[in-house]
Amino acid sequence: MTNRELSFEIAKILDSKKAQNITIIDIAEKSGFADYFVIADAGNARLLEALADEAEDRMAALGEDMHHKEGIGETGWILLDFGDIIINLFTKAQRDHYNIEKVWADCDRIEYEAERK
Repeated sequence: MTNRELSFEIAKILDSKKAQNITIIDIAEKSGFADYFVIADAGNARLLEALADEAEDRMAALGEDMHHKEGIGETGWILLDFGDIIINLFTKAQRDHYNIEKVWADCDRIEYEAERK
């Protein structure tokens, strides 16, 4: 599976657990540390933890090792580093505060159409 395909698989995993506003950003041309960001937000800290746990478990099942994890649900931001793909999970308030999409505005956003309506 390519990194692009894997980023879509992560988006599907997050979508299946009620993540909101899922965005994939191709940062490969502008970054020396990763190829893709997958960004999503959750309605509360408990859901944020559940999203992180599900992503960890499902990525492990796909044979993908997590390199690093930062944050907990109560802080409003959890980062899961899978090497070429970094998952950033936020509460809505923290996502608005950090505005990662603006920092990486010169990178291509990849459309992900949520399967869950």
